[in-house]
This record gives sequence, structure tokens and C-alpha cells, in this order.
Amino acid sequence: METIKKPLMISDTILRDAHQSQAATRMRIEDMLPACEVLDNVGYWSLECWGGATFDVCMRYLNEDPWERLRLLKKAMPKTRLQMLLRGQNLVGYRHYSDDVVQQFCKKSIENGIDVVRIFDALNDIRNMETSMRYVKEYGGHCEAAISYTKSPVHSTDYFVKMAEELEKRGADSICIKDMANLLLPYDAYDFVKKLKENIGVPIHLHTHNTTGTGDMTYILAAQAGVDIVDCALSPLANGTAQPATESLVASLEGTERDAGLDLKQLSKAAVHFRKVADTLDIDPKVLRVDTNTLVYQVPGGMLSNLLSQLKQANAEEKFEAVLAEVPEVRKDFGYPPLVTPTSQIVGTQAVLNVLSGERYKMFPKESKELLRGGYGHLPGEVNEDVRKKAIGDQEIITARPADFIEPEMEKMRQESKDFAKTEEDVLSYVMLPQVAKTFLEGREAVKNRPFEAEKKGTEEDKVRTLIVEDLTNGNF
Repeated sequence: METIKKPLMISDTILRDAHQSQAATRMRIEDMLPACEVLDNVGYWSLECWGGATFDVCMRYLNEDPWERLRLLKKAMPKTRLQMLLRGQNLVGYRHYSDDVVQQFCKKSIENGIDVVRIFDALNDIRNMETSMRYVKEYGGHCEAAISYTKSPVHSTDYFVKMAEELEKRGADSICIKDMANLLLPYDAYDFVKKLKENIGVPIHLHTHNTTGTGDMTYILAAQAGVDIVDCALSPLANGTAQPATESLVASLEGTERDAGLDLKQLSKAAVHFRKVADTLDIDPKVLRVDTNTLVYQVPGGMLSNLLSQLKQANAEEKFEAVLAEVPEVRKDFGYPPLVTPTSQIVGTQAVLNVLSGERYKMFPKESKELLRGGYGHLPGEVNEDVRKKAIGDQEIITARPADFIEPEMEKMRQESKDFAKTEEDVLSYVMLPQVAKTFLEGREAVKNRPFEAEKKGTEEDKVRTLIVEDLTNGNF
């Protein structure tokens, strides 16, 4: 292995993905602000603090305005890039939005303090990323285009390198390998990063978790191959389903050619604060365990727990192994989609249905039908046409970009929300989550005086995962 001589840059996820992965995104702005001065002086490449489930949880459970959270963080950390995660045409919601919504959301995100926007699509369909990429660039943000990493007969290193080349051509300022299920093994990471560095001119950013216990090793090998930036989490909320620990990686590289140059004393100081915060969060010990089932079935850790939850509700826990074995079969029939929201929920739910009904594809949820019809975008592999025919009959398959069929929405949403939305940001919150935002915005003044209660309920994402039991009971297929 050749020696790479340059500092490894670190993005820290303590303000977003770390507590989303371990504590259902329940950290409050009050938990973050006391540590911001220290974080701002660490020397991170960026701090991820927004996106994902932030909108849903802020308004639904924490009595917070997500836009105000962003403004406060920007004011408290003026020296450090703030980063967010964006689901392509889905933004931070659970459906495709019109292009004018995408434009306005990107504009307002950057105006309110976001510097780096990581954009991904669950199917790696670049058509679902191109609009947000264009507008992030137009409004002066750093456009980090992400590859949703997965393994299948159609997902080779060459496949991903070709995708990265196309993303670079479309203006990506950096390329992220988004390994959401911790499937990228150390030597595979070395080969993948090396190939990208040979073909891509922009920085390569690697994101993984430590679900399978391989994350730290993957980062060390990726560093040796020349990766530019990696995602870590401060130790109080690191590892397990979150990212590898920042301090551990920084210490491991100290004095080497890839020395990250971060001050361990400052990191330790920040960790002291977040250790106290972590003690107040409802963290299930299971999220800290190494779960190698992901390597066997290629099912992300969060998806495993949700499958088990679905089966418990159906009083069919003994079918868990059968469902796990069914997931790869469904995924193959559906054209090998990467297993990330929402495709992980769709494939998992279909697998549960196949096992519980005792017959493969006896019934299809509407989400399965829409996926097979092309409503989520282009499926990467060959679809089993018999299965598709059974699901959608003679319906026409969508081959165009799904958002091409969505009429402009912003003006309509401004009118719908005019009685309670005071700003354009309020309107965008309403577009993302209409009922949640309406309730929050209508009661905003009262909410300010309401005591904090972090209810142990699910987000919209959790609801999607558990609809199987309700639908199966009611026959809604």
C-alpha cells in the first residue's frame, strides 16, 4: 500500500446522525448550544446538524422550529461548515416534491445557515438528485453528491465509479460514499476509494456506521487509499448503529502521514458535555451491539429491528429467520434496490407479507406496486416481470423522471397555510409534513411555554415500517 501524505479531514455527526441512529433524534437545541464554542474550534471539515428526521422530530416531539435550530447553530458556530442530509427529490420528507419546492427548500436551507448539502437517492437514480444538486450550486452551497452503497450482482465498484463520474460532470463539489448499512468492508473500501481517486477530481467523503463492527477498520484502510474526509461521532454517541468514534480515529492516526490534526483535549472537552446529554436520552442498549446479520442478509440494523417489531405485532416472531431469508429474494425480484429509506421498508414489508400469507406475492402493498411501476425512479437491476405483472397488471411503467409528473406546489401550499405560516420557511415545513407542521405552527406561542416531553413515539418513517400489521389486519392491499 502506498503512503498518502495529507491530513485526513473529519466531519462529526454528533449533532444529527449520531443521535438519530442511537436516540431517535431526541437531542434538543438546549443540549447542543453549550458545546458549540468548543466544537467550532476543533477544526472539523464540517459538522452535520440537520436533515434526516430532524424536521419531523423537532416539530412533533421537541417543540422546536427546525429552521430556528439551524439559525442558532450557525450563530454559535460561525467558523465551521454546517452540513445537512437531503433525500434528493424527497428533500426531508417521504415523497417526491415538485421542482419549485426543491428550489425553494435548497435556497432557504443555505440562507439559514447550511454550507454543505449531502444529496442522495435511495435507488441511486441521478434524475432524482439533479434538481437539488443544481439549486444547491446556484445558491452557493457545497454540493456533496452521495452514492448509496450496497452489494448485489449489479452493484460493482465499476458501477459506482461510473456513477461518481456522472455526478462530478453534473457539478458535484465532493462525492460521498454513503454506506448506511456498514456493508463496505475494509479491503473493499481500500480498492473502492483507490479507484475513485484515480478517476475523480473532487474530494471523496466516506460515511459508514459501526453496526457490523467493521467501521473503524474500514476508515483506516480508506485513509490509506487516500479518502479525503470521513464521518465520525464524538464517543458518547458513537459506534453501534452510529458512526465510529472521532477520538479513537484521531488518536489512531496521530503522528502518521494521515494525522487529522485535531486536538484530542478539545474533543475530550466536548465529549464530557455530550456524555451528560447521552445520560438523559432514552438509548436502547441494543443499538450499541455488533450485529453481523447485516453482513449475512445485507439487511441494515434498523431494518432488522423493524422486521422483528412487525412480526411481534403479528404474533409471528418465530418467522423471523424465514423473513430474513425472504428479503434477498424480494430484493432480487424488485431489481436489487439499495436498502435505505424508503426501499428498505418496502422490501422488508413485502418479505413479511410473503412469509405471513404463506404464499409469495399473494398481496402487494401500494408502495411495492409503486416501486415496481417506476414511481420511485429507475430500478438498478432487472425486475422479475412475472412479479411486476402480478403487482400492477397492464399499468404503464414510468420511465421518465417521476417528478416530471408533479405540478408546481409552492403557491398552492402558501395559500393553504396562510393562516398559520408566517414565513416562507414555515410554508416549507408545512409542505414537508402538513399535519405535523400545522399543529406545531398553530400552537407555536403556546408551545414556547409548554414543558419539554420527549415522547417515545415513532416518526413518520417508523409509521411506514409498521403499516404492514394494520394493512394486513384490514386487508388494505
